[in-house]
Amino acid sequence: MPARSAFTLDSLSTELPKIFEQVQLTSANHQKNLVALYKLQTEAAKITESVQNGKSIKLVGERAFEDTLLTMLSRTMPVKKGATVADRVIKFVGGFTKFINEKAHEEREKEGLDEDDDTTASRFVARLLKFLFRGSLAKDKIARFRAVQCIAEMVAHLGEIEEDVYNDLRMCLLERVNDKEAPVRVQAVIALSKLCGSEDPSEEPNITDVLVDTLSYDTSAEVRRAALANLPINERTIPAMLARTRDVDPNVRKLVYSSVLEPHCTVVTDGENQTEVVGPTHPRVFSIEQRELVVRNGLGDREEAIKSAAAKLVSTWVDVVRVGTTQGDAKSIEEDIIAFLELFDLVENSTAEDALASVFKSRTDILDALEFNDAFWESLTPEKTFLARVFVDHCFNSKDEARLENSLPVVTMLAFRIQSAWQELIAAMQAEEEDILLRGGMDDEAENELRAKREEERLDQEFIIGEMLRMAVNLDYADEIGRRKMFQLVRTMICQDILPEGLLGRCLDVLRTLSLNERDLIRVVVEVVHELRDPADEEEQLRDDTVSNIGETPASVKTVRAAPKPLAEMTPEEQVRADAIDLRCLALCIGMLERVNGTFEENSTLEGILGELIIPAVKRKELSLRERGLVCLGLCCLIARRMAMNSFQLFLSQVQAAPEPLKVRVLHVVFDILMVHDKDFLGPNSTNGERIIEFLLHILDNEESDKVQALLCVGIAKLMLSGMISDDRVLISLMLKYVSPDTAHNQELRQCLSYFLPVYCYSSGAHQRRMQKAFIQLYKSLSEAYKEWDSDDDMISPVQASLMIVDWTDPQKAHAIAQNVPGHAVDESIHIDLAADIIRALFDDDFGKEDKKALCQLLGKLHLPDQVDDDKIRSVKLLMHNLNSRRPLRDASTRNAFAKFEASVSKKYERQLTDFNEDEYRQLEYLQELFEFLDGVVPEDDDDEAIELPKKKGGKKRRSDSISTESDTSVSGMSGDDSPPPASKRKSSGKAKAKRPRLSQSDNESEAASVATSRAETPSAVITPSRVMPKRSAAVKSRAAVSKNLAPPPSESEDDEEDRDEDDEEDEEEDDDPTPAPNRIRKRTNDSAAGIREAARRVSEVAFEREDSIMDSSSDEDADEVDDLL
Repeated sequence: MPARSAFTLDSLSTELPKIFEQVQLTSANHQKNLVALYKLQTEAAKITESVQNGKSIKLVGERAFEDTLLTMLSRTMPVKKGATVADRVIKFVGGFTKFINEKAHEEREKEGLDEDDDTTASRFVARLLKFLFRGSLAKDKIARFRAVQCIAEMVAHLGEIEEDVYNDLRMCLLERVNDKEAPVRVQAVIALSKLCGSEDPSEEPNITDVLVDTLSYDTSAEVRRAALANLPINERTIPAMLARTRDVDPNVRKLVYSSVLEPHCTVVTDGENQTEVVGPTHPRVFSIEQRELVVRNGLGDREEAIKSAAAKLVSTWVDVVRVGTTQGDAKSIEEDIIAFLELFDLVENSTAEDALASVFKSRTDILDALEFNDAFWESLTPEKTFLARVFVDHCFNSKDEARLENSLPVVTMLAFRIQSAWQELIAAMQAEEEDILLRGGMDDEAENELRAKREEERLDQEFIIGEMLRMAVNLDYADEIGRRKMFQLVRTMICQDILPEGLLGRCLDVLRTLSLNERDLIRVVVEVVHELRDPADEEEQLRDDTVSNIGETPASVKTVRAAPKPLAEMTPEEQVRADAIDLRCLALCIGMLERVNGTFEENSTLEGILGELIIPAVKRKELSLRERGLVCLGLCCLIARRMAMNSFQLFLSQVQAAPEPLKVRVLHVVFDILMVHDKDFLGPNSTNGERIIEFLLHILDNEESDKVQALLCVGIAKLMLSGMISDDRVLISLMLKYVSPDTAHNQELRQCLSYFLPVYCYSSGAHQRRMQKAFIQLYKSLSEAYKEWDSDDDMISPVQASLMIVDWTDPQKAHAIAQNVPGHAVDESIHIDLAADIIRALFDDDFGKEDKKALCQLLGKLHLPDQVDDDKIRSVKLLMHNLNSRRPLRDASTRNAFAKFEASVSKKYERQLTDFNEDEYRQLEYLQELFEFLDGVVPEDDDDEAIELPKKKGGKKRRSDSISTESDTSVSGMSGDDSPPPASKRKSSGKAKAKRPRLSQSDNESEAASVATSRAETPSAVITPSRVMPKRSAAVKSRAAVSKNLAPPPSESEDDEEDRDEDDEEDEEEDDDPTPAPNRIRKRTNDSAAGIREAARRVSEVAFEREDSIMDSSSDEDADEVDDLL
């Protein structure tokens, strides 16, 4: 082996490149090369040079070594992300920093040096960091990325560095965490997360807070993943981490469960006896709300991978839930499950049930180990009964009959358990009432605690009974003795008014299971209602029950019952008691009707309840009684078509006049009736379908309650998705509500419509066609509202709304859905027709410069299909040609965008446009409307000559006659005329109002418009100057203008058309009458105002065939009203 030559500084230029060439090939030789590089640094550090006559030395060798290494490192800076050779080199440099700091620490301890003394390692790290600081400020994004990446590799092993260097490092990383490039931010987040443990909490800005903000608000999913994986887990960071369970990126959501929550549930202690202790993400560290958030978001996620990760986390919670407790030594599957259920609130929601069902699916060992023996049922707790009930549901849903039979008790034993728990509940409630009577006025802390404890025990007992009743629904009732016992018990329970309302539904579910059919269920409930309302017959009825069996329906014999005592003859105590009984009976009826699927005619027993209980409750003024009465009547209408037809007007009247809580319940009833009886109310043969739609739009436009508005949008959206409503006005109204600034704070409404509108359009080509036809009208309304909006709140611009509509009408996205839906046809030419509509709108002078610019830019976003009808594409070409020749676009950017679209159309459809002849197309009948539109377009030069002169003359007249006009206006205002003065009309409408009569399709309206124009030019109809009008707040005027522009489109019924024809005839007669012009104008304004008020009255009062209402009748007409309803 040849002898090793002496070390010289010149050898660094040859030895270091060899080492870096090796480390970039594989990471397996990094350890060997770390030792070799350290030896070279040690040898180079020995070479020094004396300066200042030997008073100090110059570290020549160290400087040469650092220069050579930095030269090697700088060659990796321009290498793009993803190159493994550069990643290995940077990883090697980070490893070398750790290696030399460890060696320096060993030498310092060996020689007993002070930690503040400089070493070769500290000087090397300081210079390397300063070099990387300069690289992090480079203009090249790749150089910044590599520099910050190298800092992230080094930052955990820097050792002792100077305070100035640490501050520079901290500020450098805080700047890079806001870099515009996501890869740079990722490396900055990784580096900052390693500094969290060593930072001073008083330093500002705090690194932990910066990382939490990055985790919550960074737009890059890659950066959020890096922050989530490297952020330390503590009380400050856990809420932000749990919030990422709703992240838009599925990888981030999965990372929360698989890499953050599950691995850190427990921590193994370091010591001789290694034991598990509670970790930072142990379930007991979280609050109940946080635990439910984790389970609900994980198990309810749409991605199967995230569901699996969440299920694995939940099963891990079962294993570690008793770690660190006194019961952790005695391991038992049942005890683990009980402790697991104690982590959740079993009453408020179904999160605990979903979590336990997930455990049963993923852990068959737990499912096999559970035993429900007699000892289990001796001392029942809410957790035990919940476990047994979910176990029964799981076996029933999975059809595991063998496990179900081996685990569950017999019906008789369960009935006795329910009876025992029910008696304990009655005793507890009676004791609580007695305690309130005896100690009602006492306010002692000990008494309050005792009372709260009793209340909690009572709620637990009520929950136990409810779970056992839910369990009883799935039992096998082949045993007739157990069947009779359960039936008698449940019937006895619902007969007692002390039964909590939360258990009524559970008891009715058991009765429905025990009943042979719906008639038996209805008979039992009706008998109970009569017993509650007529206690005198209770003993006789109980005697009859001892000999009657379930399933034996007696003959329909009418029993003559004593009439109830009138309310006027009752004392206040009796009225309160009667109202409480009626509320309980109505709750029973609601629960029964919710479980009935047959028609009303098949269950004649309901007729008595309708006349004796439901209709009188609807007439009551008490809100609670009327609400339940209306709900009962609505449920009856769902199974009775004629009753629904006769009672629908009643529900609509309640929608208008009722307070918000009752209005919400009634709207639920209205939409349910429309969904069930859609053909009768909204079908093509329905006479009232148009008025119902008008009524719903009227309520939606005038409703002030956010909750009611959101409910209306949800109900109307369901009707449209199901195809029951296909009116374009409804779609336009929903779109205007979606973009209106008045609904910006109504998140429920916005969330509903943000889901409905794209789903509605993508679901059908006809729906996309409907949205395409409404686009121009929507854009015009939005544009006018946007110009008038003058508030601090942001409003969705017309451009943003237009881009959404273009996306929703994209046939490509509808085609992707159509592939999975058989029979779903896609209209490929929707965007071609939309382009024609946009080009037609460009002819309209109502659109300003910015509007035309936005519309032309929108043309470039449209999808041009490969195959298109010749007539459609030639019509578009004809429109573009006439626009360029008759109404050329003046703005340069607008013209360029339009020219670009025209060039793309001409290029793509060159073959179809080759033999195009306009004269031949004029002979086609179905294109006559297009050519009439084009022929009616006046060239821009002629239009300017015809418009400019009247504007100048009008201005002179306005200045000269301002005083007389002001006096005339004041006189007309004192005369009681409700119409606004002409000045306000001209000011608010502007050019659009002047153009509208010309575009009208009605001859009468055209004549009326020409007459009005001639009258306006007369000296007597002088326009009032704006400076004499009263001043108003700009914000108020802007909101009023926006509300007007975003109002739903008006509809015209037959009566409206007749009224309009009559007004036109009157106008023609007035033209012949030589009366002064101002009087004629005032009279016509009064007529139009009266017509508007009459139209509003007809919209608000939906007239149906049945004119009388339940609310208007007296008590003597109850029997007649029941007959009418039936």
